[in-house]
Parts: sequence; C-alpha cells; structure tokens
Amino acid sequence: MEQLSTVPETDRPLHLALARAGVDRAAQHRFDEPWLAAAWSHPTTKVLPIAGGEAFVVDTGAGTELVLLPSFEAPQTGDRYFLGTDEDGVSYFALAGESLPGRLDGDARPAGLREVGGLLSDRDAGLLVHAVALEHWHRLHSFCSRCGHPTEKAGAGHVRRCTSCAAEHYPRTDPAVIMMITDEEDRCLLGRQALWPEGRWSTLAGFVEPGESIEQAVVREVFEEAGVRVAEVSYVASQPWPFPSSLMLGFMGKADPVGTEITVDGEELAEARWFSREELKAGMAAGEILPPSGISIARHLVELWYGGPLPSAARW
Repeated sequence: MEQLSTVPETDRPLHLALARAGVDRAAQHRFDEPWLAAAWSHPTTKVLPIAGGEAFVVDTGAGTELVLLPSFEAPQTGDRYFLGTDEDGVSYFALAGESLPGRLDGDARPAGLREVGGLLSDRDAGLLVHAVALEHWHRLHSFCSRCGHPTEKAGAGHVRRCTSCAAEHYPRTDPAVIMMITDEEDRCLLGRQALWPEGRWSTLAGFVEPGESIEQAVVREVFEEAGVRVAEVSYVASQPWPFPSSLMLGFMGKADPVGTEITVDGEELAEARWFSREELKAGMAAGEILPPSGISIARHLVELWYGGPLPSAARW
C-alpha cells in the first residue's frame, strides 16, 4: 500500500457539523480552583444544563440556539464541567444532572446532537459536543479501573481521580476510520447494516485496533467487511463523534484493480455495492437510496466524491 497522503486543503469538505468551535478550552484554568470559583460567580458566565446527552434549545428566526443560563439562575446541584472562554472573556460551564431543569419558557425544548448538531452556531455546536462527551464519560467511569474503588471528579470535569490509589483517569476517545473507497471506474463503495432503515447506505467504517496505524485500519476494515482490497489511502478530515466517545477519521481510498469483488461479512454489513454517480442520483431521486446523515462525516465524503452537494431531494 502507498504511503498516507492528504487531500489538498482546497478540496477538503468544510463545515463538518460536529468539528466546529467558538470557545477557547483554556485548559490552563482546569486545576485553578480560585479562578474557577470566581469564573462561576461572574455575572457574564454562561451555563449549559445537560442531561442524558440533551440540552435545551430554542428555534429563532435566525436558527437554533442553545439555552445558556447565567450561573445565578442555574441549578445549584449537579456536576460542573468547565468548557472554556470566548474572545470577550465570557466563561462557559456545563452542568450535568439526572434531568434537565424545569421548563425555562414556552419556546425551549430538549434536543441532542443528532437532531440539532448541524443547526447550531460554531460556538454552540462546540459547547454541546464537549459537554455531551464529558457527561457520558463521567457517567460510565465512576470506579477506578486499576483498583476498583470510587473515583471523583477533578480538573474541572476533565479528570477522574481514584479515592484510594490516587490513579488519574482521563476522558476516553476511540479513534475510528471512515472511508470512501472508489474503483477504476470511479464508482464508490457503500454498505448497509441490517438494522438501518430500508434504503440507507453509507461509507464503510470501523475502529482502529491496538498497535495499528490508521492506514492499516482502513485497509483491514474494508477487506473484513466487504472483501475489497485497498491500494491507496488519503486523509481528508476528522470530527468528534460522541456517540459515545469516538473520533471519526475520514479518508478517501482507491481499491486495488484486482481486488474489487465484493464479499460481505454478514455481521458488520448486510450488503455492499459499487455505485456510479448516475446510479446514486437516480436511486435518491426515486426515494430508494437514503444517503448518510447530514451531521456525519460520511455525508461529506460522499459529496466530495460526488463533486458537490447531493440533490436537494435526497433525504437526510
């Protein structure tokens, strides 16, 4: 296999829905308890209540926005996570609880990243992705993996420390590769999982294994799932995917001309096919093919191969 190359900057898909941010994470303040206490009490500070991966949003004439509260209006119970500061010096915290606070007003509604991730501003998308990832990690890591004793929150929500052996544990991120593979005829390889809605097709994906490079993971996953051998791999872009804790690494790849016959594994994929642009366009127009979700990097990989946005009639 050739060495990893990179898609030129001008050819990369822009505005990946969950790879945006408008806040400096200001990690230097995470262990500064006096600074954190002062920031929480400051009148300009904004707090994002979150529970079960959802936060309150409001739909305005300009779009969808997170509901951010002044700290003096936020609930006084729950776990605080420091999310960062903006260029105006405003500090942002998430406040994780068992449930969202009572109704804020008639327009606020709970929503998660899958629903509103692509509708939020850069700042709000970044805040919600950060908060969702931290909330899930804390919920599942309340005990030390070294000695089994309880852990407690530290580092403004970015560390858990064992109460017995003092081991420190950090938020987990699982690297996963997701790839658009093409053949000599410039057809793209898409697959279907059995549990997906009828007609849903997407690019192939899989987790990077221990001791494996990301290039090797692309080659291995495509062969394991579809029986296709990959000869070239080009990195495109990445975005966080906190469902629950992945980082999606996007690639374009070219199949080996002598290894394009498809044989699905029957476990990861129920079906896989080579599609021409004309076949994909016709299938979407007929409602027989549903492309990947708009917030997924898979959508951008398909559009990068397609040569532009998919037809507006294509359902997300």
